[in-house]
Amino acid sequence: MSNDISKQIIQSFAEIAKDKDIDKDLLLSILEDVFRTMIRKKYGSDEAFEVILNADRGEVQILHIREVVPEEELTDEVQEITLEEAQEHDPELELYDEFAQELDIRDFGRRAVMMARQQLAQRIREIEKDNVFEEYSDRVGEIVLGDVYQIRNHEMLVNHNGVELTLPKDEQIYKDRYHKGDTIRAVVKEVKRHHGNPSVIISRTSPLFLERLFENEIPEVFDGIIDLERIAREPGDRSKVAVISHDERVDPVGACVGMKGVRIHAIVRELQNENIDVINYTDDKHEFIKRALQPAKVLSVELSDDGEHAKVLVPADEVSKAIGKGGVNIRLASKLTNCEIDVYREVEEEDDIDLGEFEIDFGPDVIETLHEIGCDTARQVLELDEEEIVRRTEGKISEDEAERIIDIIAYEFDDEE
Repeated sequence: MSNDISKQIIQSFAEIAKDKDIDKDLLLSILEDVFRTMIRKKYGSDEAFEVILNADRGEVQILHIREVVPEEELTDEVQEITLEEAQEHDPELELYDEFAQELDIRDFGRRAVMMARQQLAQRIREIEKDNVFEEYSDRVGEIVLGDVYQIRNHEMLVNHNGVELTLPKDEQIYKDRYHKGDTIRAVVKEVKRHHGNPSVIISRTSPLFLERLFENEIPEVFDGIIDLERIAREPGDRSKVAVISHDERVDPVGACVGMKGVRIHAIVRELQNENIDVINYTDDKHEFIKRALQPAKVLSVELSDDGEHAKVLVPADEVSKAIGKGGVNIRLASKLTNCEIDVYREVEEEDDIDLGEFEIDFGPDVIETLHEIGCDTARQVLELDEEEIVRRTEGKISEDEAERIIDIIAYEFDDEE
């Protein structure tokens, strides 16, 4: 066999295997499979052949091993050789000995050698894909640090140790502004296969990313002294994190925020100045809802029997805090507590009118429907707009009817003044 050709084949793919971190024994197994495929294509079977590989020296030997038989008994030229022909190579051979003949790779033809190289390259690519899939499947939930190398309309491609990671648009914080070459941190969210190729999806909007940042910045969280019980996020705007300490000597909120907020600020900066409310978790749902609505002061919480709906009473001047800009505070509080929260303003009875006094204007059915959504007085109705009345009554009161109700009640108070 041509040593030059065999060395080229082994050494070139040994280098690839090293670069791709492929086990040497696995490489040798693949090499043997490739050569045996080449043998089967030429001879129809590889049973009479032995492939000997030495990757360190870059040597391959293919031995064709046949049994020496009398000419009249010859039935399979791949497995057998006549005594006369065998003795031309080795005069000392006798009948029924084994005759081993080394083959030259060039005997297989240039096309066969080229196809062997292509097959070997394909096998290594497949192993590389499997390695990437397995490695990143094990890293789901971990933060990775990579370099942005391509920005598209719907995604960003990130290079991490030579592997392409995908950051879809909906996994980016809307305030993120990255350029090619920038370093980016994200959490591995999902690994899947697309046409056989591994696809690694990373995220900066996942609650898991926020959780990992807490672990990185706050030793007590990393050590398991403090647990993040629940997280609710509106990425780039605001988050609420409920924490609990397993050591009564450690204040979980204080430990997470840090002296003068230094710990939480590092996380806030990474998340494009996302405001983070850290609150103490409790199994008492009434109390948990109160804490979840911070910074608003809550006077009372009325829970439904199934615990999935809550009517919350707050001072009149605290309503805007409870709801938050664009409703973000009440949405996050609802997510955090797994409870739909409706906020009501505290009113003074002497300044209000019992809703029953409007029965002649609206009819008993409408009054009963308004009672069902927690509106017993006129001012409680005025706290809601038309859309909120329609939503809470599940369409029993139309938007036009809601507008008429609000107008009549508002006129009544204007008339009093």
